[in-house]
Amino acid sequence: MQQILKYFPNLTENQIKQFQALGDLYQDWNSKINVISRKDIDELYEKHILHSLAIAKIQEFKAGSTVMDVGTGGGFPGIPLAILFPETQFYLIDVIAKKIKVVNAVAEGIGLKNVKAEQKRANTVNEKFDFIVSRAVTNMPDFVEWVKGKIKKHNGHPERHNGILYLKGGDLTEELQDFPEAIQYDIADFFTEEFFETKKVVYLPI
Repeated sequence: MQQILKYFPNLTENQIKQFQALGDLYQDWNSKINVISRKDIDELYEKHILHSLAIAKIQEFKAGSTVMDVGTGGGFPGIPLAILFPETQFYLIDVIAKKIKVVNAVAEGIGLKNVKAEQKRANTVNEKFDFIVSRAVTNMPDFVEWVKGKIKKHNGHPERHNGILYLKGGDLTEELQDFPEAIQYDIADFFTEEFFETKKVVYLPI
């Protein structure tokens, strides 16, 4: 939790309580339904929560905007981002029902009102969103294909067009060769922990 406060010192009392509650909630649920590896659950705040929040260092979601998290797994990056941006609506989807069960339980457990989670494939979603976020569920060309037509036209945010914000690691040169407009942000520029050395947020305007 100290890591979260180190990089996000202006959290409200309610946000601090919600982030603090995630530790016990995920420990409890993970013992019943394994959504986070046993090894990683002890480093939940760094490897999952803080990693998810790297997106917030690139993009502050506006009040009233909508974000879809594709392949959310146990709720990452969607749940931490929903805590940070309570005025933004988040739609979390995953094809695995038991993962969505955990997401819904965690969201309910901390009183998140801006999260909806469903078992669904991205290509069956009929709505459109301002941004689509995800954490390394597949390669970028396939991901773009999955979410084609799901992003609203630019809504006048002066600083950034609507698009995809994707958490990925390693050398992405080959993967992004068909997307010259993609911008890579090194998470190590924002967070000093060793875990983030090779991690990136990729922004792809659509």
